[in-house]
Amino acid sequence: MKGIILHAGHGTRLRPLTHTGPKQLLPIANKPMSEYCIESLKEANVTDIAIVIGGIGSQKVREYYQNGDKFGVKITYIEQDAPRGIAHAVSLCENFINNEKFVVFLGDNIISSSIKNFRNKFENLESDALLLLCEVENPEQFGIAYLENDKISKMIEKPKKPESNLAITGIYFLTSEIFQKIKKLKPSWRNELEIVDALQMILDSDGKINYDIITNFWKDTGTPNDIIRANEIILKNMKHSLLEPDAISEIPENVTIGKNTAVHNNSKILGPAIIGNNCIIKNNAIIGKNVSIGNILSVR
Repeated sequence: MKGIILHAGHGTRLRPLTHTGPKQLLPIANKPMSEYCIESLKEANVTDIAIVIGGIGSQKVREYYQNGDKFGVKITYIEQDAPRGIAHAVSLCENFINNEKFVVFLGDNIISSSIKNFRNKFENLESDALLLLCEVENPEQFGIAYLENDKISKMIEKPKKPESNLAITGIYFLTSEIFQKIKKLKPSWRNELEIVDALQMILDSDGKINYDIITNFWKDTGTPNDIIRANEIILKNMKHSLLEPDAISEIPENVTIGKNTAVHNNSKILGPAIIGNNCIIKNNAIIGKNVSIGNILSVR
């Protein structure tokens, strides 16, 4: 199975943070959010990955991930000339997929559980798609799935008056059938090719779409508040460590300290928190809960 990470778009809801680069490289717990996607795919044994890039900072994506070797994966880059929708971005990967089953991961989506079981389930299904759904409080902001007799009956992109709160998360397990449906799409009112419309076409032509419901943490990090919340959850659940700190005050177990970082006496760190490399936490400093302090690039 191959993987696709969608890394294009302008990230307008996150401005000014995205004026100089793509939103998917914004750090959460000191790691670009799209790196969590790569880790999820790798953990599920999906290591042949296409990253769709476009817009501001595409070169930064190439520079960070390069060919994927340092992340244990193989990366192919595919350019999208303009933000024309998820379905359009997926369609650009048809030759890369080459009739295999595949999984699409939106680069700004973070899930706290493994997708390995979902991948294995889809491999053994005779199905055109497997969608991961999640209950949300603001369904009008998502593609929404409607269930009837324990099956998906219809899907609507950002309904004005949703009658379901089951959001279609940004993780799609698909077959090459999706490419045939995308070719028949017309732009939506947003002037984009909507993946939900292509999936609805599969249902309308008697195709089979399975689903699972995510009951633990999933987040579409589209707004600053979403990033803050994701940072909190990741810090809470991550395995913390002390990476050869220069000097140590009393450090709680739920705090990560980077290399060459000095934590002076009489400072106080309230975990969960992460402090990067080459930092100085001086006397009497107080670092609050859920704080991420990035790396200092040059060693002092």
